[in-house]
Amino acid sequence: MKFRKKPVVIDAILWSGKNLEEVRSFIQSYILFSEDFSQLIIQTLEGDMWAFPGDWIIKGVNGEFYPCKPDIFQKTYEKVEE
Repeated sequence: MKFRKKPVVIDAILWSGKNLEEVRSFIQSYILFSEDFSQLIIQTLEGDMWAFPGDWIIKGVNGEFYPCKPDIFQKTYEKVEE
């Protein structure tokens, strides 16, 4: 069998390594930081996951957050004009 992913609009933010306050505001209580604040530790439903500069942080359909590598993000999502 084959399946197609349902079209769902998501909220996401790009972690640049320099937009800490913007990411903190987006994620709120689901985030920890490495000692030098260059990497994020995101508490996901599957456990803690690392986000590195250049990764996207996605808010899932149930309000959960998780990191996504840029190449996977570009293959999976396209920008929605608001």
